[in-house]
Amino acid sequence: MTIITSRIRNRDGALVTTRPDGREEIVAKRPVREMTEKEIHAAALRDPDARPWSDGELRRAKTTPGVRVIRRALKLSQEEFAARFHIPLGTLRDWEQGRKEPDAAARAYLIAIARNPSAVAKALHASERRPGPNTGPNTGT
Repeated sequence: MTIITSRIRNRDGALVTTRPDGREEIVAKRPVREMTEKEIHAAALRDPDARPWSDGELRRAKTTPGVRVIRRALKLSQEEFAARFHIPLGTLRDWEQGRKEPDAAARAYLIAIARNPSAVAKALHASERRPGPNTGPNTGT
């Protein structure tokens, strides 16, 4: 597979591609001209696929916690993440695929996982090993 990347060269503003062997090839003979904010906005309005959102659309937009981003940063599969953090697999998939939004408690839990995943996993593991109030040697269970 060949991957070709393009970038604007700093020293002269030329648009170049970098070939797999490391050579740069100029794509645009003339330097790329920077656009003003007004030109960017006008171009976006002309492009139906890049139309800016209205204020109302921005207010209605749902913000989803980066569940997939958190999971991928931990290099875990959906099954591994769900098992490690005691989240039903179907729920995790619904969150990642946008079918459902995590509620406030789940968002707080995801923030804790994102900030300190090992502490959350350790706390969950410790709670599995700790006997409950109705278990142990004196209860007959």
